[in-house]
Amino acid sequence: MTNYFKNIILILATSLLFIACSTKDKIQQPTIIEAKQDEILQLSNLVNDLHFNQEENTNEFFTKFFKPWKQTKLSYPKNEAMWGLSYRNKQVYLENHRLATKEWFDKQIDNTNFEQYNLEVKKAISLKNTNVRVIPTNSPMFYNPLLPGEGFPFDYNQNSLLKINTPIIVSHLSKDRAWAYIESHFVGGWVEINSIAFVDENFIQEFEKSNFFISIKEKFPIYENSFREYIKVGTIFPKKENSFIIAKADEKQNAVISYINLNPNEVEQMPLKYTSENRTRILKEFLNEPYGWGGLLNNRDCSSFTQDYFSVFGKYLNRNSKAQTINGKYLDMSNLTLEEKKEFIKQNGVPFSTLVYLKGHIMLYIGIKDNEPLVVHNIWSVRMKDNNNKEFRHIIGKATITTLEPAKEIEGFTEDSNILKRVLGITIL
Repeated sequence: MTNYFKNIILILATSLLFIACSTKDKIQQPTIIEAKQDEILQLSNLVNDLHFNQEENTNEFFTKFFKPWKQTKLSYPKNEAMWGLSYRNKQVYLENHRLATKEWFDKQIDNTNFEQYNLEVKKAISLKNTNVRVIPTNSPMFYNPLLPGEGFPFDYNQNSLLKINTPIIVSHLSKDRAWAYIESHFVGGWVEINSIAFVDENFIQEFEKSNFFISIKEKFPIYENSFREYIKVGTIFPKKENSFIIAKADEKQNAVISYINLNPNEVEQMPLKYTSENRTRILKEFLNEPYGWGGLLNNRDCSSFTQDYFSVFGKYLNRNSKAQTINGKYLDMSNLTLEEKKEFIKQNGVPFSTLVYLKGHIMLYIGIKDNEPLVVHNIWSVRMKDNNNKEFRHIIGKATITTLEPAKEIEGFTEDSNILKRVLGITIL
C-alpha cells in the first residue's frame, strides 16, 4: 500500500473517531431518572394517605365540573373573552411558515361574531376530546418557527383540550356557524360545532344523578357500535346499573343519553383512594407521554399532567401553572440560592402532594433519591448554548422523572439553563 493511501485511511479513521465522539455527545440523555415502579412505590410509601380530605375535595371538584350547567351566561365579560384577538398585533406565522397578513386576521376576527356574545346562550356537552382554540380556525399560530423554542409544538391558537363528556355553556356561534364560543369548568374558547351537542334539563338530570367513575388508564379506545374516542386519564363517566353514560347527538344536534361498556381495569369509582399503590400506578400511566402544548395532538403539557393526575383522587386543580399555585398553601422560595431551594423542598415538600412552580412551568415533587429532590413533569426542552454561544434547545418532549436540574451534565448547559434557578416557590396541596 502506498503512503498516499495510508494517509487517506488514517485521515478517514481519525475523522470517524471525531464523528463518533461528537455524535455521542449530542445523544446524551438529560438527568432523567429511570426509576422503576418499586422505587416510585418506596417514595410513595412515605406519604400520609390522609393528607387531604378526599370526600370534601371531590364535592368541590363536581361543583366546579358542573358549574357551566348552573350558569345562565358565560362568567367573564366580553372584553376578556376577546383576549385572543390581540394576536393581530403580533408577528404570527401560519402552517406554511408565512406571516399572517392583516387580511387573514381581519377575516378571522370578523368570523368571531362577538357582537352576539352571551346572546345565544345554550348548555352543551363535548362529544369527543375537543381542541379549544383561541380564534375560530384550525390554522396554527406560531412565533418565528426558525428560532429555538418557537414553532412546533407551540401553536398559540391552541388554548386547551376538553375531554369527552365535559359540561359546557355556549355563548354564540361564529358567523359561518362552524364554531361555538364556550366556557367549561376550566377554560373558555372556540370549539368546532360538530364536537358538541346541546343539552336540556332532562339530559342534565339524568347525567348528574348517576354514580361517577373516572378513567384510570391512558388512551384506551371506547366504542359505541363503532369507534368513538381514545380516553384519557381523568375522563368522567356517569354509571347507570352496569353501563356507562356518554352523550351522542341526534339529527338536530341535541344530546341524547347513550350507553357503553367499560372494563373494570379502565375506570374506578371517583375518587380513587389516595393510597401508595394507587399513587404509583396512576403516575405510571403518564410517564413517557409525548409533550402536547395546550393538549395538542391529544397529549398533555405540564399543568394538564398535574391537573389530570389529581383529578383521579378527587382533587381539583386549575388549568395553567400560575393558577395552580393557589390550589394549596404557597411557599415562596424566590430569594433562595440553588442549594437552599433544594433543602427547602426536602424539608417542606410533601412527596406526591407538592407542586414546584416556575414561570410558565409546574412540576410534581415525589421525594428524594441519592439526596436529590425528584420531580415528575411533562417538559418540552431545556435551553442550552453551543460553543459559539448560540442558543439551542435540548429536547426532552415527554412526561418524565428528573432532578430539579435536568440536562445539567449535557454539554451546553449553562447557568441560565438551570430550571432550579427559575423556581419561585412550592404549593402544598
